[in-house]
Amino acid sequence: MLKKTEITSNNSTQQRVHTAIHRVLKPLIRLALAQSVNFPMLLETLKSVFVQVAEEDFKLTNREQTDSRISLLTGLHRKDVHRLRNTLEQPLAQSNVATLGSQLVGLWISHADFVGADGKPKPLPRLASTGGDVSFERLVARVSKDIRARPVLDEWLRIGVVNIDGDDCVCLNTEAFIPSAGFEEKLYFFQQNIHDHIAATTHNLMNQTPPMLERCVYYDNLTTAEIQELKTLAEEHGMIALKALNNRALELQTKARGAAPANQRFTFALYFYHATEDQPTKPVEDDH
Repeated sequence: MLKKTEITSNNSTQQRVHTAIHRVLKPLIRLALAQSVNFPMLLETLKSVFVQVAEEDFKLTNREQTDSRISLLTGLHRKDVHRLRNTLEQPLAQSNVATLGSQLVGLWISHADFVGADGKPKPLPRLASTGGDVSFERLVARVSKDIRARPVLDEWLRIGVVNIDGDDCVCLNTEAFIPSAGFEEKLYFFQQNIHDHIAATTHNLMNQTPPMLERCVYYDNLTTAEIQELKTLAEEHGMIALKALNNRALELQTKARGAAPANQRFTFALYFYHATEDQPTKPVEDDH
Protein backbone atom coordinates (compact mmCIF):
# COMPACT_ATOMS: atom_id res chain seq x y z
CA MET A 1 0.00 0.00 0.00
CA LEU A 2 1.31 3.43 -1.00
CA LYS A 3 1.73 5.94 1.80
CA LYS A 4 0.16 9.39 1.47
CA THR A 5 3.57 11.03 0.93
CA GLU A 6 4.33 8.55 -1.88
CA ILE A 7 0.97 9.24 -3.56
CA THR A 8 1.56 12.99 -3.32
CA SER A 9 5.05 12.57 -4.79
CA ASN A 10 3.72 10.46 -7.67
CA ASN A 11 0.98 12.98 -8.42
CA SER A 12 3.50 15.82 -8.33
CA THR A 13 5.78 13.99 -10.78
CA GLN A 14 2.84 13.27 -13.09
CA GLN A 15 1.84 16.92 -13.04
CA ARG A 16 5.37 18.08 -13.89
CA VAL A 17 5.60 15.57 -16.75
CA HIS A 18 2.15 16.68 -17.94
CA THR A 19 3.27 20.31 -17.91
CA ALA A 20 6.46 19.45 -19.81
CA ILE A 21 4.54 17.50 -22.47
CA HIS A 22 2.12 20.43 -22.82
CA ARG A 23 5.01 22.74 -23.71
CA VAL A 24 6.61 20.21 -26.06
CA LEU A 25 3.31 19.82 -27.92
CA LYS A 26 2.75 23.54 -28.57
CA PRO A 27 4.96 23.87 -31.68
CA LEU A 28 3.62 20.54 -32.97
CA ILE A 29 0.03 21.75 -32.64
CA ARG A 30 1.06 25.01 -34.34
CA LEU A 31 2.27 22.94 -37.31
CA ALA A 32 -0.86 20.78 -37.25
CA LEU A 33 -3.22 23.76 -37.34
CA ALA A 34 -1.18 25.44 -40.08
CA GLN A 35 -1.62 22.30 -42.22
CA SER A 36 -5.34 21.79 -41.36
CA VAL A 37 -4.70 18.75 -39.18
CA ASN A 38 -7.48 19.04 -36.60
CA PHE A 39 -8.12 17.53 -33.16
CA PRO A 40 -10.18 14.47 -34.26
CA MET A 41 -7.45 13.52 -36.73
CA LEU A 42 -4.73 13.83 -34.08
CA LEU A 43 -6.84 12.04 -31.48
CA GLU A 44 -6.88 8.83 -33.52
CA THR A 45 -3.12 9.12 -34.04
CA LEU A 46 -2.60 9.65 -30.31
CA LYS A 47 -4.65 6.55 -29.48
CA SER A 48 -2.63 4.51 -31.97
CA VAL A 49 0.70 5.69 -30.53
CA PHE A 50 -0.40 4.93 -26.94
CA VAL A 51 -1.30 1.37 -27.98
CA GLN A 52 1.90 0.92 -29.99
CA VAL A 53 4.18 2.08 -27.17
CA ALA A 54 2.35 0.00 -24.56
CA GLU A 55 2.58 -3.01 -26.88
CA GLU A 56 6.29 -2.63 -27.61
CA ASP A 57 7.85 -1.10 -24.50
CA PHE A 58 5.74 -2.17 -21.51
CA LYS A 59 5.52 -5.93 -21.83
CA LEU A 60 5.74 -8.16 -18.78
CA THR A 61 8.51 -10.75 -18.78
CA ASN A 62 7.28 -14.13 -20.07
CA ARG A 63 3.72 -12.82 -20.28
CA GLU A 64 1.70 -12.23 -23.41
CA GLN A 65 0.56 -8.64 -23.80
CA THR A 66 -3.25 -8.49 -23.68
CA ASP A 67 -5.91 -5.97 -24.64
CA SER A 68 -6.88 -5.67 -20.98
CA ARG A 69 -3.35 -4.81 -19.82
CA ILE A 70 -2.91 -2.24 -22.61
CA SER A 71 -6.29 -0.76 -21.70
CA LEU A 72 -5.16 -0.50 -18.07
CA LEU A 73 -1.86 1.14 -19.02
CA THR A 74 -3.26 3.63 -21.53
CA GLY A 75 -6.74 4.38 -20.18
CA LEU A 76 -8.23 3.51 -23.60
CA HIS A 77 -11.37 1.39 -23.93
CA ARG A 78 -10.69 -2.27 -24.66
CA LYS A 79 -12.68 -2.01 -27.91
CA ASP A 80 -10.36 0.75 -29.12
CA VAL A 81 -7.31 -1.24 -28.04
CA HIS A 82 -8.52 -4.38 -29.82
CA ARG A 83 -9.34 -2.42 -32.99
CA LEU A 84 -6.00 -0.63 -33.09
CA ARG A 85 -3.96 -3.76 -32.34
CA ASN A 86 -5.65 -5.55 -35.22
CA THR A 87 -5.28 -2.72 -37.69
CA LEU A 88 -2.50 -3.39 -40.12
CA GLU A 89 0.14 -0.76 -39.54
CA GLN A 90 0.97 1.33 -42.57
CA PRO A 91 4.67 2.14 -42.39
CA LEU A 92 5.47 5.80 -42.93
CA ALA A 93 7.03 6.34 -46.32
CA GLN A 94 10.41 7.99 -46.05
CA SER A 95 11.35 10.57 -48.63
CA ASN A 96 13.73 8.96 -51.11
CA VAL A 97 14.79 12.44 -52.20
CA ALA A 98 15.65 13.40 -48.63
CA THR A 99 17.63 10.26 -47.75
CA LEU A 100 19.52 10.23 -51.04
CA GLY A 101 20.09 13.98 -50.74
CA SER A 102 21.64 13.77 -47.28
CA GLN A 103 24.01 11.01 -48.46
CA LEU A 104 25.03 13.01 -51.52
CA VAL A 105 25.70 16.19 -49.53
CA GLY A 106 27.59 14.18 -46.91
CA LEU A 107 29.88 12.81 -49.63
CA TRP A 108 30.21 16.18 -51.37
CA ILE A 109 31.37 18.06 -48.25
CA SER A 110 33.78 15.38 -47.01
CA HIS A 111 35.36 13.31 -49.78
CA ALA A 112 38.73 14.57 -50.99
CA ASP A 113 37.65 14.38 -54.64
CA PHE A 114 34.83 16.87 -54.09
CA VAL A 115 36.39 19.28 -51.55
CA GLY A 116 38.69 22.14 -52.46
CA ALA A 117 41.91 23.24 -50.76
CA ASP A 118 39.85 25.65 -48.63
CA GLY A 119 37.80 22.74 -47.26
CA LYS A 120 34.65 23.84 -49.04
CA PRO A 121 32.66 21.71 -51.53
CA LYS A 122 33.84 22.25 -55.10
CA PRO A 123 31.55 23.40 -57.91
CA LEU A 124 31.12 20.18 -59.91
CA PRO A 125 30.90 20.01 -63.71
CA ARG A 126 27.37 18.85 -64.46
CA LEU A 127 28.38 16.05 -66.86
CA ALA A 128 30.92 13.26 -66.51
CA SER A 129 31.96 13.92 -70.12
CA THR A 130 33.33 17.26 -68.88
CA GLY A 131 34.44 16.59 -65.29
CA GLY A 132 35.14 12.87 -65.32
CA ASP A 133 35.17 11.36 -61.83
CA VAL A 134 34.88 14.81 -60.25
CA SER A 135 31.46 15.65 -61.69
CA PHE A 136 27.89 15.82 -60.45
CA GLU A 137 27.00 12.74 -62.49
CA ARG A 138 29.74 10.69 -60.85
CA LEU A 139 28.83 12.03 -57.40
CA VAL A 140 25.29 10.65 -57.80
CA ALA A 141 26.62 7.38 -59.26
CA ARG A 142 28.81 6.82 -56.18
CA VAL A 143 25.75 6.87 -53.93
CA SER A 144 23.13 5.21 -56.17
CA LYS A 145 23.37 3.17 -59.36
CA ASP A 146 19.59 3.20 -59.78
CA ILE A 147 18.92 6.94 -59.92
CA ARG A 148 20.20 9.14 -62.72
CA ALA A 149 21.83 12.48 -61.97
CA ARG A 150 19.43 14.58 -64.08
CA PRO A 151 16.25 14.08 -61.98
CA VAL A 152 18.26 14.67 -58.79
CA LEU A 153 19.64 17.91 -60.24
CA ASP A 154 16.19 19.06 -61.39
CA GLU A 155 14.73 18.47 -57.93
CA TRP A 156 17.63 20.16 -56.15
CA LEU A 157 17.33 23.18 -58.41
CA ARG A 158 13.60 23.32 -57.62
CA ILE A 159 14.05 23.24 -53.86
CA GLY A 160 17.12 25.48 -53.78
CA VAL A 161 19.87 23.10 -52.67
CA VAL A 162 22.09 23.88 -55.67
CA ASN A 163 22.52 26.37 -58.50
CA ILE A 164 24.31 26.16 -61.84
CA ASP A 165 26.99 28.75 -62.57
CA GLY A 166 28.11 30.19 -65.90
CA ASP A 167 30.56 27.33 -66.47
CA ASP A 168 27.78 24.71 -66.28
CA CYS A 169 29.01 23.61 -62.87
CA VAL A 170 26.67 22.55 -60.07
CA CYS A 171 27.29 24.59 -56.91
CA LEU A 172 26.10 23.56 -53.44
CA ASN A 173 24.13 26.39 -51.82
CA THR A 174 24.48 25.03 -48.30
CA GLU A 175 26.78 22.58 -46.56
CA ALA A 176 23.88 20.63 -45.14
CA PHE A 177 20.80 19.27 -46.83
CA ILE A 178 18.37 22.06 -45.94
CA PRO A 179 15.96 22.52 -48.87
CA SER A 180 14.57 26.04 -49.18
CA ALA A 181 11.36 25.02 -50.93
CA GLY A 182 10.71 21.26 -50.60
CA PHE A 183 8.11 20.65 -47.88
CA GLU A 184 8.30 16.85 -48.16
CA GLU A 185 12.06 16.88 -47.63
CA LYS A 186 11.81 19.28 -44.68
CA LEU A 187 9.05 17.15 -43.16
CA TYR A 188 11.22 14.04 -43.39
CA PHE A 189 14.03 15.65 -41.40
CA PHE A 190 11.51 17.22 -39.02
CA GLN A 191 10.16 13.84 -37.90
CA GLN A 192 13.60 12.23 -37.88
CA ASN A 193 15.34 14.94 -35.87
CA ILE A 194 12.54 15.68 -33.40
CA HIS A 195 11.97 11.97 -32.74
CA ASP A 196 15.64 11.29 -32.05
CA HIS A 197 16.09 14.37 -29.85
CA ILE A 198 13.03 13.56 -27.73
CA ALA A 199 14.03 9.87 -27.60
CA ALA A 200 17.47 10.81 -26.24
CA THR A 201 16.08 13.13 -23.56
CA THR A 202 13.39 10.59 -22.60
CA HIS A 203 16.09 7.92 -22.28
CA ASN A 204 17.94 10.17 -19.82
CA LEU A 205 14.81 11.23 -17.89
CA MET A 206 13.97 7.54 -17.34
CA ASN A 207 17.52 6.97 -15.98
CA GLN A 208 18.33 4.39 -18.62
CA THR A 209 22.00 3.55 -19.05
CA PRO A 210 24.31 4.53 -20.46
CA PRO A 211 23.05 8.12 -20.65
CA MET A 212 22.91 9.71 -24.11
CA LEU A 213 24.65 12.94 -25.06
CA GLU A 214 22.18 15.84 -24.81
CA ARG A 215 23.56 19.27 -24.04
CA CYS A 216 22.51 22.86 -24.61
CA VAL A 217 23.49 26.44 -23.79
CA TYR A 218 20.72 28.80 -22.68
CA TYR A 219 20.78 32.57 -22.01
CA ASP A 220 18.14 35.27 -21.94
CA ASN A 221 18.17 39.09 -21.61
CA LEU A 222 20.02 39.55 -24.92
CA THR A 223 19.51 42.06 -27.75
CA THR A 224 18.66 41.19 -31.35
CA ALA A 225 22.19 42.11 -32.47
CA GLU A 226 23.73 39.91 -29.78
CA ILE A 227 21.51 37.00 -30.80
CA GLN A 228 22.69 37.40 -34.41
CA GLU A 229 26.33 37.34 -33.28
CA LEU A 230 25.76 34.16 -31.26
CA LYS A 231 23.81 32.57 -34.12
CA THR A 232 26.74 33.16 -36.50
CA LEU A 233 29.16 31.71 -33.94
CA ALA A 234 26.93 28.64 -33.48
CA GLU A 235 26.77 28.07 -37.24
CA GLU A 236 30.54 28.34 -37.67
CA HIS A 237 31.53 26.08 -34.78
CA GLY A 238 28.56 23.76 -35.30
CA MET A 239 29.54 23.06 -38.91
CA ILE A 240 33.06 22.15 -37.76
CA ALA A 241 31.62 19.50 -35.42
CA LEU A 242 29.10 18.24 -38.01
CA LYS A 243 31.80 17.90 -40.67
CA ALA A 244 34.11 16.01 -38.31
CA LEU A 245 31.38 13.52 -37.42
CA ASN A 246 30.31 13.23 -41.06
CA ASN A 247 33.85 12.53 -42.29
CA ARG A 248 34.53 9.87 -39.68
CA ALA A 249 31.14 8.21 -40.15
CA LEU A 250 31.73 8.04 -43.90
CA GLU A 251 35.13 6.41 -43.35
CA LEU A 252 33.65 3.83 -40.99
CA GLN A 253 30.67 3.09 -43.23
CA THR A 254 32.82 2.39 -46.28
CA LYS A 255 35.59 0.32 -44.66
CA ALA A 256 35.68 -3.47 -44.80
CA ARG A 257 33.33 -5.06 -42.27
CA GLY A 258 34.36 -7.55 -39.62
CA ALA A 259 32.24 -10.07 -37.79
CA ALA A 260 30.12 -7.51 -35.93
CA PRO A 261 26.73 -6.78 -37.55
CA ALA A 262 26.45 -3.23 -38.95
CA ASN A 263 22.90 -2.63 -37.70
CA GLN A 264 23.30 0.58 -35.67
CA ARG A 265 22.44 4.17 -36.59
CA PHE A 266 23.09 7.51 -34.92
CA THR A 267 22.01 11.14 -35.14
CA PHE A 268 24.19 14.08 -34.19
CA ALA A 269 22.18 17.27 -34.59
CA LEU A 270 22.63 21.02 -34.36
CA TYR A 271 20.04 23.72 -33.89
CA PHE A 272 19.87 27.31 -32.70
CA TYR A 273 16.52 28.66 -31.51
CA HIS A 274 15.76 32.23 -30.49
CA ALA A 275 12.56 34.08 -29.67
CA THR A 276 11.28 37.19 -27.97
CA GLU A 277 10.60 36.51 -24.31
CA ASP A 278 6.95 35.73 -23.72
CA GLN A 279 4.85 38.45 -22.15
CA PRO A 280 1.73 37.48 -20.18
CA THR A 281 -1.46 38.14 -22.11
CA LYS A 282 -5.10 38.09 -21.15
CA PRO A 283 -7.44 35.75 -23.00
CA VAL A 284 -9.93 37.35 -25.39
CA GLU A 285 -13.52 36.50 -24.55
CA ASP A 286 -16.01 35.59 -27.27
CA ASP A 287 -19.11 37.81 -27.04
CA HIS A 288 -21.29 35.31 -28.92
